[in-house]
Amino acid sequence: MSRYKIVIQYDGTNFSGFQSQKNQSGIQDNIESSISKLNNDKKIKIYGASRTDAGVHALGQVAHFDLDSKFSEGELLKALNARLSKEIRISNLTKVNENFHSRFDATSKEYHYLCSLTDNPLHLRNYFQVKNLDFDLLMEVSKIIEGKYNFLSFSKFSNKKNNFCRIFKSKWVFDDKKDEKLSYIIHGDRFLHHMVRYLVGTMIAVSQKKISIDDFKNLLSNPKKDVKIFKAPGKGLVLKEVFYEN
Repeated sequence: MSRYKIVIQYDGTNFSGFQSQKNQSGIQDNIESSISKLNNDKKIKIYGASRTDAGVHALGQVAHFDLDSKFSEGELLKALNARLSKEIRISNLTKVNENFHSRFDATSKEYHYLCSLTDNPLHLRNYFQVKNLDFDLLMEVSKIIEGKYNFLSFSKFSNKKNNFCRIFKSKWVFDDKKDEKLSYIIHGDRFLHHMVRYLVGTMIAVSQKKISIDDFKNLLSNPKKDVKIFKAPGKGLVLKEVFYEN
């Protein structure tokens, strides 16, 4: 029996999230089905590094599973991809130490959030279309997030044990010379449920003068649960990469 680490790319539009669902509509369900076909139809469970929500995408989701296979790594990669939905691809597959765990060994993660500043219909599927942004104010408020804070105000559910996250990078960048596409990049040691979407939605609200930057600072300095704040849609969120020590 060998343990394999896989890096997964997917368009999450038509899925109910990464995690397995009763109606088999999760990314995990699709991948496990592909593996089972190479295991005499016996189910093999995969363990993901992040439970991305419905509609959320990934370029660097990581998971691991155990399988007794005679295939080489390259052959196994091709065989799995041949049996996956076209919206899901495994970009890398490697054998790892039997003690490796995709979730618990991860040291940090990077997410990107994609925004479109136009009504371009080609951006409807995977971008949050927004207007009337003050870019300087957007950059200013993004820098406030860097550091270690209690992000309870920016979470769907409260975690009584630990709501603190350390954010190493938080910035907005234009993706093209025409300034039509804007990305938010955030890299942290951990993230709470819906945290990035709440941060993006609230930062955009500050940029549009719907709330003040002082209001945003207060959400960090005086964390509260069940705060009625702005949340960006899942379609613009991409899990870019999961980091490990080695």
